[in-house]
Amino acid sequence: MIRCIRRAAAFCLLLLVALLVNAARIQLFEASSLDDNPANRRNTIARYDQARGDILVGDEPVTGSEDTGEQLAHERTYRHGPLYAPVTGYASQTYGTSLLENAEDDVLNGTASVLAPLPLWGDITRSRQPGGNVVTTVKASVQRAAYEGLAGRRGAAVALDPATGAILALVSSPSYDPQRLSGTGPSVTGAWAELNAAASRPMLNRAIRQTYPPGSAFKIVTAAAALDAGVVTDPDAATDTPSPYVLPGTTTTLPDEARGCEEASLAEAIRVSCNTVMAHLGVQVGLDGMLEAAGRFGFNDDGLRIPSGVSRSNFDSDMSDDQLAQSSIGQFDTTATPLQMAMVASAVANGGELRRPHLVDRITDHDGRTVRREGSDEYREAMEPSTARQLQRMMVDVVENGTGTRAAIDGVRVGGKTGTAQHGVDNTGTPYAWFISWAQDPGSGDPAVAVAVVVEDAAAKRADVSGGGNAAPIARAVMEAALGGAE
Repeated sequence: MIRCIRRAAAFCLLLLVALLVNAARIQLFEASSLDDNPANRRNTIARYDQARGDILVGDEPVTGSEDTGEQLAHERTYRHGPLYAPVTGYASQTYGTSLLENAEDDVLNGTASVLAPLPLWGDITRSRQPGGNVVTTVKASVQRAAYEGLAGRRGAAVALDPATGAILALVSSPSYDPQRLSGTGPSVTGAWAELNAAASRPMLNRAIRQTYPPGSAFKIVTAAAALDAGVVTDPDAATDTPSPYVLPGTTTTLPDEARGCEEASLAEAIRVSCNTVMAHLGVQVGLDGMLEAAGRFGFNDDGLRIPSGVSRSNFDSDMSDDQLAQSSIGQFDTTATPLQMAMVASAVANGGELRRPHLVDRITDHDGRTVRREGSDEYREAMEPSTARQLQRMMVDVVENGTGTRAAIDGVRVGGKTGTAQHGVDNTGTPYAWFISWAQDPGSGDPAVAVAVVVEDAAAKRADVSGGGNAAPIARAVMEAALGGAE
């Protein structure tokens, strides 16, 4: 009898050990997969059990959290939702997160390691800290100037601080209110369906996720390539370019809309926007040289993040000379995000040095203590300093005497470049109106702001669309706001 009891006890002990081993196995090796199982709602309930941290513009939160009393307790709220939607994105209990709400989600939901009181605290305790805050680089007055300038028209505007790469404004138009997507239920699913079905695509972040043919605004890149490569040594000297220009290897002629482009100098070609001169210079630089020059400005970079991902701006690596000629004036397959074109203007303004664009200034804990600060990093050396100085002079001439006069600001040194980009089958689509520009601080002479604006106004008459007419006044308003000093 005693022997049977002993055997039973040993068997029970064996079962207990097996149970403990299995529990340890689950805790150590399967916990993550169980946590991530869609059927497990405990993480979701815990996620919304506490208020989400805020996204700030200056010292003001542009987000908030509301306790709904439901099982998923805290629902995201947005102040001036459409104004800042291209910055914040959405945080939805139904559809997840996007843009900054996604890129800094661990900070905002309290799971980031920088918020923990001790190293590995979160891994050991599996606990959340109160949500941290994300302080952006956006300047409220600049953001509003860009938003109101676009006035609901399809397009985008980006403003950068050339000296640091800080993004001062990031606007996509038309926009939407992300609060419509915050919760659950029929109203949220209905809003999601409506926004995704809208022909104007309000949820598309045109500033960083849409690429356009940059048109003549790209001529600044071609001019930099020609000067750096020594193809042009004197920007004021005549070139040997006919007008119209026969594309190499074809019988197709490239015309000029501007007058006086035959054998025009580089400076004159930038001032009045000669297609022929810039296309010819691109061919003279050659594919390898143009590809390298475009890359120095950020084209063909698949990994650019601000911290949200940015769509790749494209300059083809395999082209015939006639295609290269078209690409050198921002046509053919050349495409760019508005952020990319703001980077082009920024590099010129900053003496050839391109700083990495970034949208986050610092991360703070729930009590406002800074736990991480984003640095100002060099991204690329886009051109020689001497080339940048020459391009500055040429871009100032565009604003003072050329196609960009509507961007001029009294008492301020402003440089710019217009662009009217053809697109569609046989270029039948309404052109996109571009303007890229920069302005110097009148007090210090330092570069204060670089701007890119694109307007894709499908309602406008084709003949009325131009970078100088449609986009330059918006850029001027943005630069004035940046120079004004007010938040």
